[in-house]
Amino acid sequence: MSTAAPEAPARTVPFEFFDVHVVRARRLGPTMLRVTLGGEPLRRLSAGGRDQRIKLFLPQSGQQAPLVPTDAGEAWFTVWRSMDPSVRGIMRSYTVREQRRVPQDELDIDFVLHGVGDPADADSAGFVAAGPASRWAATARPGDRVTILGPTVEDNGGVDFRPPAGTDWVLISGDETALPAVAGILGWLPPGMPAKVWIEVPHAEDIQELTTVADADITWLVRDNTAEHRTEFHRASIASAQLPEGTPYAWIAGEAGTVKTLRRHLVGERGFDRKRVTFTGYWRQDTTEEQLVEEAVSGAAAAAAGSE
Repeated sequence: MSTAAPEAPARTVPFEFFDVHVVRARRLGPTMLRVTLGGEPLRRLSAGGRDQRIKLFLPQSGQQAPLVPTDAGEAWFTVWRSMDPSVRGIMRSYTVREQRRVPQDELDIDFVLHGVGDPADADSAGFVAAGPASRWAATARPGDRVTILGPTVEDNGGVDFRPPAGTDWVLISGDETALPAVAGILGWLPPGMPAKVWIEVPHAEDIQELTTVADADITWLVRDNTAEHRTEFHRASIASAQLPEGTPYAWIAGEAGTVKTLRRHLVGERGFDRKRVTFTGYWRQDTTEEQLVEEAVSGAAAAAAGSE
């Protein structure tokens, strides 16, 4: 996943800043690129799996590493926000696609590159990058330095997929921005857990092989294959599905308008208990990353001021 900014400033305990570097980058298809990060500090990172959220700080143009107030303790967000936006590290939220301990500590993050060409053709006339995170990922090279803010304990506030006790089956729905989170959730589900899954992607070449021991029925919704609006395309597929018996838990993420529509369908038309539906808008149609960043930063600052 990529979200434009954190929904609230994360605590530094049990979270910590990690200075890491790019190990490698590779395209997964027309839309997705995987960047693998490495470094000795990652041995202290303890991702909780599922839809584990971390904050990624990227350098500004011309900087060798992002400027982040890593020594400010729990005041880091206030200090970062007070810094010159053209100088401070560019902050985004991403989902951990995979964390590995062997043969060495590594962390995979998948980036959505709408409209971005192959990184090998970065100097070609047809290369277009959508925003600072996509621009950085598309040109990432081994050794490039970034900073992440991540958990040091497995059970942490950066994980949202939490089926309540008594859940008989799960419904999972997301678009390409939620694909890394969906993959993490499927990899975490216990053997035999019934799961109905919908994943929306732009192109058939964006379909990925996902590993799970759950009893997962996965429907790939390819937008190239329909003239319908993406929201109705997604809703209609879920609306026409035969769902399992028993008590469900639903997790929905992706474009905010689609997420809202799907939640309304599940609660209003399918009778889901609203307390058993976790929903997150990772991005919003016709809104830039920077606009979302400013909204999230302002909202987080207001929330922090209100708690004082």
